[in-house]
Amino acid sequence: MSGFIRLHSSLRAAAILAVGAILLAACSSTTTSNKITSGAPLVIADLAPFTGVDAALGGFYEASCLAATTAMNKDGGVLGHKMTCATFDTRGDPADAVPATNQMFATEPHLAMVIGCTSDEAASVVPIINSHKMVMFCMTGQSEFDHVHYPYFFRLVPPDLSESYAMVAIAKYIKHYTRIALAFGNDIGSQTFVGPAIQSIKKAGLTLTANVTLDLTANTFRTEAETVVQSHPQVILTEALGSADATFLSEVKQLNGGTMIPVIGTSATISPAWYSSVAGAIGASTLAQNYVADNLVTATSGPEFTPFYDAMQAVKNQVKSLDSGSLATLLSGPGAVHLFDGMNLAALAMIMAKSTNPSVYKNDILKIGDGVKGAVVVHSFAQGKAELAKGKAIRYIGPGGPTSFDSYHDSPGIFQVDGYSPTGQVLVLGGISTADYRAVQ
Repeated sequence: MSGFIRLHSSLRAAAILAVGAILLAACSSTTTSNKITSGAPLVIADLAPFTGVDAALGGFYEASCLAATTAMNKDGGVLGHKMTCATFDTRGDPADAVPATNQMFATEPHLAMVIGCTSDEAASVVPIINSHKMVMFCMTGQSEFDHVHYPYFFRLVPPDLSESYAMVAIAKYIKHYTRIALAFGNDIGSQTFVGPAIQSIKKAGLTLTANVTLDLTANTFRTEAETVVQSHPQVILTEALGSADATFLSEVKQLNGGTMIPVIGTSATISPAWYSSVAGAIGASTLAQNYVADNLVTATSGPEFTPFYDAMQAVKNQVKSLDSGSLATLLSGPGAVHLFDGMNLAALAMIMAKSTNPSVYKNDILKIGDGVKGAVVVHSFAQGKAELAKGKAIRYIGPGGPTSFDSYHDSPGIFQVDGYSPTGQVLVLGGISTADYRAVQ
């Protein structure tokens, strides 16, 4: 099968919207005045999918926001302001994301920062948010943000090409596979993995046996499953959210004589919703035996993790947009850890800068994240606020680990290999060495 992929219509739409948004960012004089009323609550906006195939993402981001702001308010808030959350539904579509972003700025005069902005809509909304001079922590892996500088953009997750490299490194150096098939959803976020994966497979000297695109609105993928099975891969690299992966992998197993072809997923497949769907389709023990994923190294215990755990515990019954408010679900939700860290970094930067204006406090995010000589290491908003009150320099290290921001405000972290137990517990199975990762870039 050809290594080229056809650009889906939604990708073309995203590109057109992105160009328009960039022009807006370049010529607009509109900025956020940040004339926040004394004592008024500061708003953290969750700009993300709350409906559509990626709807679960918005729910996890909302949970993270509620957890972070509840912890901040318990400790007196930020510069005399309580913190609160507001949600804006992008529907996971760049065309719907633009009006949602405009509504956000029109209705939230006390906006202090934005979280979310996923790969589904980042290309269309990041330039708009940046033109308003508003700090954002985005959950996008799109590679365009690796080399285009938006001063108000921050990212604590790796670009999708990095995840593609990590999956190929797992395939070659940990699992020792030589024949690989790709099966990714037709949404923007999933499709961004495909090109880098194809390049990495070639660089690693492996064979690409098939490359299929899964329409997330379809209820069967028999044709795609047959294409993959007949290409005889040793492993399938995949991300297709909603019910798509469950249906597709079930059909792969059926067409392969009842034997599951091993799977390597993206970090987005480390999700209770994905596990429940796929385990129900192919069997929990089958999934546990035939699945691994790349995932960012995050804390699961210790002083970095405890404040996150306690904050999620406090709000576990408040997240209306999730099917399950269980603590285990919230703790393992995609992106929750990194957005929790981003909000703490921004809030502490406001205190350090003595300002809620993003134009003033944004550079202090870098100082608090990466630290300066003599900085006191803190693991929570409360600890950081207390040390700043003493006049100390601080370095915040939360459950997502230490940051190392580059000139584009990226701090991508390092990867580990995760899997599932038959009961759905996430297991850390090992790590990816720097040498192996670089060898497939």
